[in-house]
Amino acid sequence: MAVVSSEATAVATESDIVTVRRLVREASAKLGFSLVDQTKVVTAASELARNTLIHGKGGEMELITLNGPRVGLRLKFHDHGPGIRDIQLALRDGFTTGSGLGLGLGGAKRLVNEFEINSQPGEGTTVTVTRWK
Repeated sequence: MAVVSSEATAVATESDIVTVRRLVREASAKLGFSLVDQTKVVTAASELARNTLIHGKGGEMELITLNGPRVGLRLKFHDHGPGIRDIQLALRDGFTTGSGLGLGLGGAKRLVNEFEINSQPGEGTTVTVTRWK
């Protein structure tokens, strides 16, 4: 799979979440994703950016355009926050450490084709998602 482009953006403020949404929408439209698929990947990105900001105390998103036998968008969210102690519990609908509905991680996972999460308490979290066209 060939990486066509890679762009990193900070996720440090509420306005950065808006920027993430815009960048992902533009990239998915440029790749020819359907409106439904654009909405799915933008929604997943928004949830993950919010988690990066709120739970991870900020970080960054790397937007990677993939082209080869398949065309897709890969998003990597990385933070230096406290990490996730129990990933399986965090993925369960209704689980929250804040005041949200507890649908962020699990919901994001359902909106993409590939989902990977790496986290160690005290070392931060990296969530990588891919949506294929």
